[in-house]
Amino acid sequence: MWRQQTHPPPSQGGLATPQLSNWTSAPLLDGTTSEPAYGGSKLVRLFSHPLYNIQTPALGPEERLLQVEQLIDYYRRKVSHWESQDNSFQKKIGLQSGMQRKQHLQAGHMKLYSEAAALANITVTKHEVTYDPDASWLKFHLGINRYALYSRDDPTVLQLIKDMQSMTVISADYTQDEKALKGACDCTQVVKPSGHHLKLALKMRNLAKAMFKPMRQQRDEETPEDVFYFVDLQRHNAEIAAFHLDRILDFRRVPPVVGRLVNITSEVLKVTQNEDLRAVFFTSPANNTCFFAKCLYMCKTEYAACGSPDLLEGSLSAYLPGLSIAPRISIPSPWMRSYTFTGREEWEVNPFYCDTIKQQYPYNSGNRLLNIIDMSIFDFLIGNMDRHHYEIFTKFGDEGFLLHLDNARGFGKHAKDELSILSPLSQCCMIKQSTLLRLQLLAQSEFRLSDVMRESLQEDSLRPILTEPHLLALDRRLQKVLRVVHRCVRRLGKDEVITKDFVKSTVTPKAATDGTMQRLVILRLIRVFKQLHNVTVSSARQGHRNSKPKAISKYTFHCTTLITLTQADLFLV
Repeated sequence: MWRQQTHPPPSQGGLATPQLSNWTSAPLLDGTTSEPAYGGSKLVRLFSHPLYNIQTPALGPEERLLQVEQLIDYYRRKVSHWESQDNSFQKKIGLQSGMQRKQHLQAGHMKLYSEAAALANITVTKHEVTYDPDASWLKFHLGINRYALYSRDDPTVLQLIKDMQSMTVISADYTQDEKALKGACDCTQVVKPSGHHLKLALKMRNLAKAMFKPMRQQRDEETPEDVFYFVDLQRHNAEIAAFHLDRILDFRRVPPVVGRLVNITSEVLKVTQNEDLRAVFFTSPANNTCFFAKCLYMCKTEYAACGSPDLLEGSLSAYLPGLSIAPRISIPSPWMRSYTFTGREEWEVNPFYCDTIKQQYPYNSGNRLLNIIDMSIFDFLIGNMDRHHYEIFTKFGDEGFLLHLDNARGFGKHAKDELSILSPLSQCCMIKQSTLLRLQLLAQSEFRLSDVMRESLQEDSLRPILTEPHLLALDRRLQKVLRVVHRCVRRLGKDEVITKDFVKSTVTPKAATDGTMQRLVILRLIRVFKQLHNVTVSSARQGHRNSKPKAISKYTFHCTTLITLTQADLFLV
């Protein structure tokens, strides 16, 4: 349930500071109170609490990601480009002979199936685009600022979620990650193994855009114990649940996500202009329409996603503004895992690792390190071990927030609490005051995290999104987070551990480049090359055909990591 707008407490110096003395005492770390004497919606009560009505500072133009005129002009150009492109495609198809169309549509893996002949006669469904300056996706983009993707009271997010459930799909295509697989450089192929992603970019009639991740597992299926985190399947319900949790934690760093039943025949196959995408569709022995990914090691029919017979449930995630008007940069996480079968990173063996990180730009000043700790708490709650990079909007620089993207590898094992995900918190012993207060609040029986999550997820059309064991795991993990904070406070004192929000950066990128960034780049490159060497040696020792794809996967992943590290460091320099 989404709350109605509430009246925040009086502001002091641009940032509301309600009296919260009851929420700052040490006993709250235990998270225990008596049951409330009244019923009603816990979610409504949560969002009515003073902690969820703290005003952010007044926003200036430089603190908003986009200006109205800029976005509307971009939108007009998109509509014009779509219309000209669509007319050109329809004209091209119309001029082709029947044999040419058949050859195009039977390309690739489609020739393996008897349905190829039938699909050769498919024509692209043509939809007119509509120009709507009041579209909810436009308002969502306009609401992005340096503090969050949307404000607490923004009704646009609710409207966008409703719209994404019913918008007419006019185009389907591979995402940019999928398209990168056709590049000449192998180094682009394994950072995010697209065979596991199996995701599509869907475009709507008003040119809204959403990422579709189809259902790959049933709700009660668990990640097998022998499966590594970096080859785990991606779960559509994890994407949906992660959005709701992010909102309940008041981070607001996950783009809106909603569940939807998609007709993969009429809303994907018949509207795509990508012949490669058409070529991976087939009909299963059970007469269901299926498709699979073009990738290195998962491009087989046994890894396909199938409708019933055409309907397939999945998650729809709202796209962020295009990189041409809102550039973002992907930065390797200091707590990135090795992504090899045997390797370990420095943070996994050095308990004082954070002391080194605290001396390095951009983690030696401002909110960046605190935001990474926020993200680690979020990832621990959902059980996501796959956070190898994070993204920021370049416009906001060091003062901006981290985007919590790509959460589909969460909620895989409800019985396992991977404490290594909390390493940024346990090693650095720092946490934002606002984050801690909300965690303590959600540990109270009146606002219990599992209860408000259950209530929030009931609003999704694909409910139930999470099984009860996954919901209860949230409460258990929350207590473990609070215990880590409590140990830090006992060891270092509250003033050293609990930090105020909106810390201003005191170190500029230029000041940090006098030898610091150069040394950091060299150290990172050495570490990656060592991993590449270990992978190559390991592959040579194995010396059998079955090990080759694994060695290639590990090698190409680190190639991409090397490139990304270099690009990120060059940007910061």
